[in-house]
Amino acid sequence: MKRTLSVFFGLVCFLIQPFTAISQAPVPSPTPEIKKNEADLIHFGDLIDVDFAGSGEFDWRGQMTQAGMLDGLDEYSPISALCRSETAIASDIAHVYSKILRDPKVTVKIIDRSNRSVARLDGAVKIPMRFRIQRSVKLRELIVAAGGFTDDASGEIIIFRPDNLNCTDHSLEGSALPPGNGIRTINISINELLTGTESADPIVLSGDMVTVGKAVPIYVIGAVNNPRPIYSHSGMTLTRAIATAGGFAKGAILQKVSIFRREGTNTTVILADLEKIKNGEINDVDLKAFDIIEVAFKGRAQRKYPPVIARGDNKDRNTPDLPLRIID
Repeated sequence: MKRTLSVFFGLVCFLIQPFTAISQAPVPSPTPEIKKNEADLIHFGDLIDVDFAGSGEFDWRGQMTQAGMLDGLDEYSPISALCRSETAIASDIAHVYSKILRDPKVTVKIIDRSNRSVARLDGAVKIPMRFRIQRSVKLRELIVAAGGFTDDASGEIIIFRPDNLNCTDHSLEGSALPPGNGIRTINISINELLTGTESADPIVLSGDMVTVGKAVPIYVIGAVNNPRPIYSHSGMTLTRAIATAGGFAKGAILQKVSIFRREGTNTTVILADLEKIKNGEINDVDLKAFDIIEVAFKGRAQRKYPPVIARGDNKDRNTPDLPLRIID
């Protein structure tokens, strides 16, 4: 009798199990992803179209929820979409709907990428720009699109990369912050970028903020052939600064060179004799950021107070209406 009851209950459990599984409708394990370009994966803001072949009843078009699921296409099971490919999502939808449809054929397409976060490039470039990225693009290409570097580029580029605005594997990055802290920073040397170092030319992603650093100026005025601000990327000396400004002009007094140096609220004046420096009698003068060098003219009194320098780079280049370029 006991054996008969055991067989009976076993048979009942076997018959009930399939119906229990269907009623619970577990979330399917995401289909394994084949490595794709980051720009080809689904991002927040994308408009997504789901088409069931031969039937319009289940077709769907919409965007993702904040949780990264297809918004509204979760009647039978939530469908994860964030940073996944169209084919992988289509496979998951077909799997879920196979419970009510016979061998469903599903196609998923991103039909509008225009609401993705834009990448931004500013700082020491000729044309600061915003970029809507719709394909894989590297830093060098964006620098060229922005007209290249300006003379005041400091030699360093910083990429600020917010979390969740792109689809990158952060474990592969040289990130300055651990995952989850909001923004990562990637530091790049312009010299390494120009010499072709692969790691200095990373892929730029949607939402990235790329800033080309500006060097601080040293001003050379007075009796030189090309009075101008000089942007030093390394140690700058007095003789080198004057040479960079075109050398001495006619009527220059080499023995009367003034260096105006502001330190805090105080300004000091350093007098230098280029003739003695040239002859090795005294050491060259190491300059600091924002020094103003004035070479005296013959027949003019040497200045006692620092001149007022009118800077032409006060224009705000970080306004939100930067030109937008689509990279497709």
